[in-house]
Amino acid sequence: MIRRVKFVSIPVTDEDRALEFYTKGLGFEVLTDQSYGEGQRWIELGIPGAETKVVLYRPENGDGVGTFQRLSFQADDVEATWRELVKRGVEFTQEPKTESWGTAAGFKDPDGNTFVLSSK
Repeated sequence: MIRRVKFVSIPVTDEDRALEFYTKGLGFEVLTDQSYGEGQRWIELGIPGAETKVVLYRPENGDGVGTFQRLSFQADDVEATWRELVKRGVEFTQEPKTESWGTAAGFKDPDGNTFVLSSK
């Protein structure tokens, strides 16, 4: 039976720029970076302490790049994580806001893909 999500994919236009953002900005670890197919790279990143991985890919027709990505990253302390990521140059679209269900903030990558960072 299904046990977990193995990876989620994020569309990007420039793999090198994205790789720098996701490793230096967000602190993800490179697990695999190799070519496959014609002109494509398989970039698989690990999130420290998490089982689910992130794959960066360059879609041939640009589909999905620069849109709201339907995935949410979780942090134990959103406000502390927000402060650290701001220091690293990550651009936030929404500062942390606390609601009855938890705290959340919004950020984007260099391609304009936007994400949620939440506590729960």
